[in-house]
Amino acid sequence: MSVTPEQLPATSRAWHLVRRPHGWPVPEDFALREVPVEAPAEGRVLVRNLHFSVDPYMRGRMNDVKSYIPPFQLDQPMEGGAVGVVVASNADGFAAGDHVLHFAGWREYASVPAQHATKVDPEAAPLSAYLGVLGMTGLTAYAGLLEVASFKEGDAVFVSGAAGAVGSEVGQIARLKGASRVIGSAGSDEKVKLLTEEYGFNAAFNYRDERPVAEQLKEAAPDGIDVYFDNVGGEHLEAAISRLNVHGRITICGMIAGYNDTEPTPGPRNMAMIIGKRLRVQGMLVQDHQDLQPEFVREVGAWVRSGELKYNETVSHGIDSGVEAFLGMLRGENTGKMIVSLDA
Repeated sequence: MSVTPEQLPATSRAWHLVRRPHGWPVPEDFALREVPVEAPAEGRVLVRNLHFSVDPYMRGRMNDVKSYIPPFQLDQPMEGGAVGVVVASNADGFAAGDHVLHFAGWREYASVPAQHATKVDPEAAPLSAYLGVLGMTGLTAYAGLLEVASFKEGDAVFVSGAAGAVGSEVGQIARLKGASRVIGSAGSDEKVKLLTEEYGFNAAFNYRDERPVAEQLKEAAPDGIDVYFDNVGGEHLEAAISRLNVHGRITICGMIAGYNDTEPTPGPRNMAMIIGKRLRVQGMLVQDHQDLQPEFVREVGAWVRSGELKYNETVSHGIDSGVEAFLGMLRGENTGKMIVSLDA
């Protein structure tokens, strides 16, 4: 298939990891470098990225340790979810002007194998939504609540980090599916207000208050909880174990509280409660739940279009802002999905 002609730049820019962070990452761990731009080889498309995602799991990929996903390679462009427009195609089924979702973020231009690019419709939703509410983030929330935690109507649900991209969607899906009570924690009074006034949570609290999380959760959930969706770990997990009812379920999605620790994080001190309460604790990775994608897009897409499910994005503009956006996300400065937008 012939390549669609377009005047391409000779080079573009991409973020590289140049040093493995010890504890909290710092800007000196990264470098924005010029990389060549070439016409796509057979079976590939060249994409001009419009938006890319920065996510908590990326911090783990900066460590040179064996995990469920390979670590970032030093002095190579980093990866992550991105959405962009095809500017040249050498693959059947793709043409210049198509909008695609792929995994070669952190750069201005990306050469992507056609089998790793998914067409998206810019008329159905804003393109950035395919990185958040209708993307991997949203599927994580949907699968983590409904499949991993086996949510059922009438459950009381507690979500930590509930103003973030995943947590805010978990709470709203629980509400729309008939939860008896939805409780969230967030890191500021403004985010707590957002949870109750915009997202429809029944109760929320600021985990940065002087009062312990366990005390605040007990007030917010006097009758206990049936499901805990964990994005934070640490003190939150210990508090949730104490408040879970018999046969409660925990989805472990993330533990951002400990991602930058240089020493092992102590586990909850009340683990023995898991026995008596017959709790189920299960970790999750979104790639295990791709079979839910069509159902997820259909159901959540309808809620987004109707306005029943709301979402926020924190947008950082320009590729130069990529690392600061990532560090800000780790610090909890985002409300909803953190997006780096490259479109002028």
